[in-house]
Amino acid sequence: KTSQKPEFIDQIEVTPGSVVTTRHKTSTGSSKKTAGKNSSTEGMPGYGLSSVEIEKANWLQLKYAVMVDATVEQLTNIPLLETIDKWWGTKYCMGGATDNCIDCSAFTQVVMRDVYKQNLPRTAQEQYNSCEKIDLEDLREGDLVFFHTSGRNISHVGVYLLNNKFVHAASSGGVMISDLNDKYWQPRYKGAGRVAK
Repeated sequence: KTSQKPEFIDQIEVTPGSVVTTRHKTSTGSSKKTAGKNSSTEGMPGYGLSSVEIEKANWLQLKYAVMVDATVEQLTNIPLLETIDKWWGTKYCMGGATDNCIDCSAFTQVVMRDVYKQNLPRTAQEQYNSCEKIDLEDLREGDLVFFHTSGRNISHVGVYLLNNKFVHAASSGGVMISDLNDKYWQPRYKGAGRVAK
């Protein structure tokens, strides 16, 4: 068993989203890179990426990959991530449609308009009525998910992301990401829709 002293690199600064090249020696070992893919990770998302590709990842991809239980490479829609981040935590209020206070259907209007260039009606029920209905297993990013949380048949709406996660303006915490399998949302789920292009 050989012991090597760790070698520290001084005066190195790393900025998210940038690639740093250096002439500093970064490894004292003589490990060789093997050609080809590792068979145990072949075909799995996120494996086989070079460090340069990971370093080029947008910081929002890194931030939201954790929240939606996905790899960075699965989050390719940067305008969507930017919109979510801009509105993140904005408090909920019924009928609200401003940067300070927004309701669920106004939030879906903003996302669909700013990210997908689609116009939606104002209320969750009207949005549900205007969408092409799709099955749960056919959901893809940008589809709408609808819920019955109070009085009306369709009273809440969000935008589907991936891995059963959706972004919405919730009365409990403002603009946030939730899971369709959550014990609160699952029994209230009423269907999904796709905005016709």
